[in-house]
Amino acid sequence: MFSKKILVVYPEERSTFVAIYHASEMSFLKNIKHTDEELDQFENIIDQLDFRREEVLRVLKENDIDINKVNLVMSRSGFIKPLSSGVYEINDAMVADLKSHIMGRHPINLGGLISRQIADSIGVKALMADPIVVDEFDEVARLSGHPEMPRRSRFHALSHKHFARKYAKSVSKKYDELNLIVVYVGTKGISIGAHKKGKVVDVNQSLDGDGPFGITRAGSLPSGELIRMCFSGKYTEDEMNNLITRESGYAAYLKTSDLTEIDQRLMSGDEEAIFISYACSYQVAKEIGAMFTVLEGNVDAVILSGYIFNSERFLDNVTKRVDKFAPIALYPSKNDFEAIAMNGMRVMKEEIQVKQYE
Repeated sequence: MFSKKILVVYPEERSTFVAIYHASEMSFLKNIKHTDEELDQFENIIDQLDFRREEVLRVLKENDIDINKVNLVMSRSGFIKPLSSGVYEINDAMVADLKSHIMGRHPINLGGLISRQIADSIGVKALMADPIVVDEFDEVARLSGHPEMPRRSRFHALSHKHFARKYAKSVSKKYDELNLIVVYVGTKGISIGAHKKGKVVDVNQSLDGDGPFGITRAGSLPSGELIRMCFSGKYTEDEMNNLITRESGYAAYLKTSDLTEIDQRLMSGDEEAIFISYACSYQVAKEIGAMFTVLEGNVDAVILSGYIFNSERFLDNVTKRVDKFAPIALYPSKNDFEAIAMNGMRVMKEEIQVKQYE
């Protein structure tokens, strides 16, 4: 029986999740919430490293988890240089790029750093799987309309690959044998990708523009209006970045990004909430249509993933527009912890090779 333990470290803006997987089952999960007072004492994100690491170790100790019995440490992905899909060792080169925020500042960069430090302390490996910067684009997909503004591959790569492999297994196929359209609706943004024989050859840049609006993200915006806002004198660069990544979408239209509150408004028949949800589903279906053309209509399945697809209304609004394209596969959940741990299991079972980051 395969009995090795994996520690998963998963930082978010105001919390750090810690999970333990024993064999293929989660045996422990804790959301360590960080108060504004705790985080505001640090000038930069990187300065939170020691604090968050010690919080992870404290929680493990308080729950009688012997860190020395962990066989592998797995991290949520970070903003590093673009690379191909796979599992990567968090080596010195990656640590340097995570610390320097080479591709952007975000708390997820702390995941790799925390994982490496803990792994080093107990003499095991620290790995990262399918980071947000996975880049397998066809060259034509990089063109935007101006050479100084190329389209970039930044999306929920971990979830996309996880659900795509899960679907392939369910139909007794290999992932690289299939053409798939994968939709992932996260708690902030939405990414929809064309998976061609195991590679994501095109996907909307869900992080900071392009594609459907999400819970907090703006998606594609009218360029002229965006330019006018930038030069209106009302907003700084940081404020504009916050506006399109944290203060748009449902958050802007409904004045809340609280998923529980949004669900309650939908269930109570709130017409404004219903219309915004309908508009989001409409844009999701449009983007699926775009990826259908990328794959030249040769699509084995459309995979719909994310908690939002537990809503029959949202699900119906999408499927009625796209169910003629291909069979629909539904995964109405967020399985990031499982996705990270399963990549670790694949490594320990020697099903895949660990790649080196350069």
